Amino acid sequence: MRATLLLLFFAAAGLVSVAASAQVVLDYQAAPAGSSYRATFKVSHGCGSSPTRQVVVEIPAGVRNAQPMPKAGWQLTVERGALPQPETDHGRTVTDTVVRVTWTARTREDMLSSAHYDEFVLSARLPQQPGTIYWPVRQVCEEGRSDWVEIPAAGQKRSDLKSPAALLEVLPVGGAGAHKH
Repeated sequence: MRATLLLLFFAAAGLVSVAASAQVVLDYQAAPAGSSYRATFKVSHGCGSSPTRQVVVEIPAGVRNAQPMPKAGWQLTVERGALPQPETDHGRTVTDTVVRVTWTARTREDMLSSAHYDEFVLSARLPQQPGTIYWPVRQVCEEGRSDWVEIPAAGQKRSDLKSPAALLEVLPVGGAGAHKH
């Protein structure tokens, strides 16, 4: 357990400098494979001086059971899509999964001012396979939009991207005490 925590700490610390240039980032950028993960998307400002009126998060392939947290003043929309093949989850056959979560401000007063910061949260189960996954996020403002959807090509540095998708390192599970589903 202690080795896993240290690994998470060092992995997250190494990613902080890369993510600092992005405008929508995950609060915690590393988590164990197969774990329940609280994805907190930090939105630091609007589009120039225009307030954010909508945040759309695409759920990466392999991520399951996404459950968004409602926000006061924001309408929540959850879109589902068919799985490539049925899966079994806690003894039930599952044929679809959440593919997109959208938060939309109900009124102009509910929009996220460019002068403020906010978080948009969902919980999900991560894939069993370790590796890097990207969460494309679209930030729609009263005037304009920012699509944080770029994924680096092989050999390309994430820091070279103008609008990088939020990044999460899915780490190998260590130790016999790890919780599995």
